[in-house]
Amino acid sequence: MSGLFVILRQMVPPSPGEQWPDILRGLAESVAMAFLGTFVAACIAVPLGFLGARNVVVTFLAHFTIRRVFDGFRGVDQLIWALAFVRAVGLGPLAGVLAIAAAEICVLAKLFAEAIENADPRQPEAITAVGGSRLMAIRFGLVPQVAPVLLAQVLYAFESATRGAAILGVVGAGGIGLQIAERIRVRYWDEVAFIIILILVTVAVIDFLSARVRRRLIG
Repeated sequence: MSGLFVILRQMVPPSPGEQWPDILRGLAESVAMAFLGTFVAACIAVPLGFLGARNVVVTFLAHFTIRRVFDGFRGVDQLIWALAFVRAVGLGPLAGVLAIAAAEICVLAKLFAEAIENADPRQPEAITAVGGSRLMAIRFGLVPQVAPVLLAQVLYAFESATRGAAILGVVGAGGIGLQIAERIRVRYWDEVAFIIILILVTVAVIDFLSARVRRRLIG
């Protein structure tokens, strides 16, 4: 505890230091990693979400298998993916983007599947009743209902990924985490405090903007 109090005292007052442009660049890199990783994950998760929905894939064995695959991959943390991709593609933001995408795919797929299952069944049934195909029932009966919910879930995943991207740099996956790790190594605690505050402000701004967008979409 005494060591912790020493660190806290050295964090006050926070200071950007002389290399503050590198801090801003690292923060922008983390936000870009989170956005791109979430976008890639969402693009892959949409078809997986339909495959995992009980009202789309009615075969019990197929539905059960797909859902268990989602559960298995959701159990692997972003940091584990980041360590794996750093070894695979090297240090830098590419490993961070791949780690975020790999960690979010099955999380979003499960959320998408649950949203699709909760859709009103009367619209696709009406399309089928007038002679529409199963694909047309999904396209015109399910997609318009669930699209706002899916977009809202993607925005929430982007918020979460922004917080996660700040940590991935500690293991070499790029972003602001690398700036934090370097300053912790040389014990520049005032600059570490400044970076933490900057991350909190960035996440708060993203949360505020995405919350307003989510309210408009759901409404």
